[in-house]
Amino acid sequence: MLGSFIALIVLGIVWETWLAPLRPGGWALSLKVLPLALAVPSLLRGRLRTYQWWSMLVLVYVAEGLVRATSDRGPSVPLAWVETVLATAAFIGILLYVRHARHAPHAAHRPASPPAPDRAADRATDPPAPAPANR
Repeated sequence: MLGSFIALIVLGIVWETWLAPLRPGGWALSLKVLPLALAVPSLLRGRLRTYQWWSMLVLVYVAEGLVRATSDRGPSVPLAWVETVLATAAFIGILLYVRHARHAPHAAHRPASPPAPDRAADRATDPPAPAPANR
């Protein structure tokens, strides 16, 4: 999942500055990767809230890829399909991470209940009770 984010960052920069910019010498559209770059440190720390937010925000990159894949011409079309695939992979990875993280803490932090005592075993190992003293 994090690999998809980093690949989206690299793709966005290379695409909009070198491979197929909208205008020759144009680089402003490469700033679209800035939110991705700012999210990487929080994703590395495994912050669940960041993953939850990005489960919605990464869909913007899916939408951009689909729009540009169907409306652009030339070398931009295969790059847009790559963006769509990477953003979709990131989305699926985020969902899997959030699903796992939301269920895992409950199992990991739940104290183990002690086993039910076996009274028959206790009675077999208890020493015999002392005989009552006669007076």
